Amino acid sequence: MPFRTVLAVAGLAYDESALQKAVMLCEQAHAHLSVLVVALAAPPPVGEYAATVSDAWMQERQADLEQLRASAEAVSRYLAQTALSTDVASEYAEVVWADDAIGRRGRYADITVAWPDLPAGDTLRDKAIEGALFSSSKPLLLVPEDWQATLSPKRIVVAWDTRLEASRAVRESLDMLQGADEVRLVLVDPVEGESGHGSEPGADAAAFLARHGAKVTVDRLPSQGHAIAKVLGRHAMDCAADLMVMGAYGHSRMRERIFGGVTKSMLKEPPLPILMAR
Repeated sequence: MPFRTVLAVAGLAYDESALQKAVMLCEQAHAHLSVLVVALAAPPPVGEYAATVSDAWMQERQADLEQLRASAEAVSRYLAQTALSTDVASEYAEVVWADDAIGRRGRYADITVAWPDLPAGDTLRDKAIEGALFSSSKPLLLVPEDWQATLSPKRIVVAWDTRLEASRAVRESLDMLQGADEVRLVLVDPVEGESGHGSEPGADAAAFLARHGAKVTVDRLPSQGHAIAKVLGRHAMDCAADLMVMGAYGHSRMRERIFGGVTKSMLKEPPLPILMAR
């Protein structure tokens, strides 16, 4: 399915460079750009001092709302100077519900983009990612610093592990895979057999992609004791890939947060633009 609507999530800090990249992405893809400006509301005061600080809390909320309105207006003014089809919305969300609010908005887009103006470790960035992956049913495009993402990549690396999440990511990116000059289907430490990758690891997935017109090559890589995320990232860079496609959270979010995982590593330090789906 082509990407006709792109959702970009922005914070209160107006970042013209990120907006410019979003506009360029949508111009290239002839897509509509939807921008959601989000402010995270401070939780209400509780306990014996709640009455004392409630006035200050109300003033803080009012200041946030005014800044949110100003940021949304600044985004609208910038986008009005372009010939792109756009819309701008704002959301003042409680932290605990912010991912749901972003995910609901994401249901009206084909893909949500997380730009580097929301830095790693930032609460809003985490909420944008969780909202896209768990509440929108649509894919996420994660863009690292110093990259201009494209929805028409020429070289794509697909991180294949036979899980449902990887299958979903491939399905969501089929249009891009069909149009790419080169698709590398990458398997790290593949396990043969019916419960693993089959008798010839990667062959079934490659045949599926080839029937859709993708120019696909299978790469089977040994991890040799290295983290899978590192192996995938290094191989993608060696292939001069423009994009990596992968499933997100093959294990539970809680397990990945505690013990780590490929998704957690890629979210923290993406080596190139990554399309994730779940």
